[in-house]
Amino acid sequence: MSESLAKSKFARSKLAGSNPGNDAPTTEAIADGGSLTARTIAATNDVLAGRRGGVRAMLAFSGPAVIASIAYMDPGNYATNIQAGAKYGYDLLWVVVVANLIAMLFQALSAKLGIATGKNLAEMCREQFPRPVVWAMWVVSEVAAMATDLAEFLGGAIGLSLLFHLPLLAGMVVTGIVTYGILMFQGFGFRPIELIIGSMVALIGLCYVVEMFVAPVDWLSAAVHTVVPQIADGEALLLAVGIIGATVMPHAVYLHSGLTQARTPVRNDGERRQVLRFSNREVIVALTFAGLVNMAMVMMASSAFHAGHSDVAEIETAYHTLTPLLGAGAAGVFLLSLIVSGVSSSTVGTMAGQMIMQGFVEFKIPIWVRRLVTMVPAFVVVGLGANATHALVISQVVLSMALPLPVISLLIFTRRTDIMGQFANSRLTHWAAVVGTTVVLMLNVFLILQILGVPIPGLI
Repeated sequence: MSESLAKSKFARSKLAGSNPGNDAPTTEAIADGGSLTARTIAATNDVLAGRRGGVRAMLAFSGPAVIASIAYMDPGNYATNIQAGAKYGYDLLWVVVVANLIAMLFQALSAKLGIATGKNLAEMCREQFPRPVVWAMWVVSEVAAMATDLAEFLGGAIGLSLLFHLPLLAGMVVTGIVTYGILMFQGFGFRPIELIIGSMVALIGLCYVVEMFVAPVDWLSAAVHTVVPQIADGEALLLAVGIIGATVMPHAVYLHSGLTQARTPVRNDGERRQVLRFSNREVIVALTFAGLVNMAMVMMASSAFHAGHSDVAEIETAYHTLTPLLGAGAAGVFLLSLIVSGVSSSTVGTMAGQMIMQGFVEFKIPIWVRRLVTMVPAFVVVGLGANATHALVISQVVLSMALPLPVISLLIFTRRTDIMGQFANSRLTHWAAVVGTTVVLMLNVFLILQILGVPIPGLI
């Protein structure tokens, strides 16, 4: 057996070992059955050996950042972007751009940690921090994973409920079944799940391309406000804080390092550097796409609601208002994108929860148990008659409280040469990450105070 084939088998073995399902095919079945994952690994080996280049080379390495990018197009973003566009028109488009640049930095660092060390962020925390700290981080991260899934799961269920006139509980059941079905494809390796999530990301983008043709967008004004900062009043500033402060998702930071840690077998630092270059390019492309989708959400809300319906702030209200303004087709496309966003982001959130548990405490549970546990909070919220949108808001508070743990840990690990070797952050990258971390964490404090109704001097 050649060394490259042995490396490939080893990588696939690691992949199969981290698979949360109990019924995954054996490593040999993946390797010998001509699966998508086996062909992808063979393609990446060809690229590293110089036998493949161009767009085909880029596609062979694409997948991890695409999966992570869905966290930036989840139902929580829908609510925030709709409110921003309806209330302030195009004024806050520049905030979406800034938030996206910060997200690119953290996702690139997370991917680099996995590539350089072969370990994900949760595993690195387990190795480097005292045991009590590790257990505390795991508990907080699990709560954050449930809060993430609450928002995403409810978003998909709301979309199904509105589009097909189902009771919300029925929409939740359908969402749970669909996400579980998608998660089962993990048993066939990493490539099928990458392609499924990638297709969903593309569908969300296509929905907003359609919306841009239907909605009467003022393209000149949108272009100006994309690059010219403007804050109209204290409420606009608080909304800008919410957009940036809730952009970087804890589960996406954890997950990206896990998606890259064993995806491509490498033999030396030269090959590792090649993989890192491809990873950085993919992060830029995938997060740029996510940023454009978020900007399209703001522009659609601005063009449809700003002139006469500036009080629109909830997904349900947006749908019912869109129908008479832009027609049933535009409203239906909006709901389709929301459903796809909810299903895909809930799937990714469940994947992140599995990785967090395995990384911190080396414990694995069947994927159906994970899916069931993360669904329970949503069913409790709806069963108690609580307002679904208010539940989404509360989930953002939980995420904001959990965010410092992965972000600060990532900053610590990626600057250490004893962990990263020659891939440790440069001085420029380190200080950019410090500034980004400081900005995000400060804004998350403001966001928590805002949601909890605590007056902020100078803003209210």
